[in-house]
Amino acid sequence: MGKLLKLTYYHNSGFSVQVGGTLLIFDYWEGEGRILPPAYRLTCSYLQAFEKIFVFVSHGHADHFDPIIYDWYKAGLPVQYIVAGDMPVGTRGSRLNPLQEKQLTKDISVKAFDSTDLGVSFLVSIYGINVFHAGDLNLWHWRAESTLKEIEEAENAYYAAVAPLREERIDVAMFPLDPRQGSMYDAGADHFIMTEKPRVFIPMHWQERTEVAVEYARRTRNNQTEVIAMTKAGTIANLSFEGDMVDIHIIDPPNEIEDLTRRKGRRTVDESDPFAETDLPVQF
Repeated sequence: MGKLLKLTYYHNSGFSVQVGGTLLIFDYWEGEGRILPPAYRLTCSYLQAFEKIFVFVSHGHADHFDPIIYDWYKAGLPVQYIVAGDMPVGTRGSRLNPLQEKQLTKDISVKAFDSTDLGVSFLVSIYGINVFHAGDLNLWHWRAESTLKEIEEAENAYYAAVAPLREERIDVAMFPLDPRQGSMYDAGADHFIMTEKPRVFIPMHWQERTEVAVEYARRTRNNQTEVIAMTKAGTIANLSFEGDMVDIHIIDPPNEIEDLTRRKGRRTVDESDPFAETDLPVQF
């Protein structure tokens, strides 16, 4: 019998994954100034429908960690928090450092992996399906302004961080694709797809440049990995896994439905002023 995941996109790197009465929430953030439309926010009234809720926070950057998530615990909802090892969580959950694991229920477990920025990345196994959220794990480099030594150090740090993932099967991956890096901004994502071969890959952290996510999906999807561009708050991807087959049904609000087909192509990104902001600025 196949397994159905309902994956919902919110903002930046924020997603939820629903399997039956269980909800996984990753790096939820309603945006600067609460720009996430109210219709697509996670509210206590909505969350009451779930038997179990697991909230994952990869690190403490404001665009990955919204303190509103702790209101859900205060409201008496069945919430458990799993956060990076350097973040406070008290008795409400667990902290994980890279390569630490935790059994959450009989059918759900989580293992933390390293990051090339703050915190960790998470691999969650839920009823036999492996879901990976990278947090800020990426090949952070700025080739137009970095020295060769800095580029080499960034590459080595990234390769070391992802090396342990070679031992894991990844069915769904959410991974950064940040155009502010300029030239070869997609090097980390490309490497991840080529080496880890996730069955479904979803770009995130694309800095509200929706065209970047859409074009990356168009030119990168292949026979081993389907790439989905989820660019609107409230977009839902229903993923049905059965054996080697994955059926994908995308629902874009308001009720725009697309059935995915595999396509190929390539394009270069517009690199005008790509260094206005960075997650890991180069130090001179």
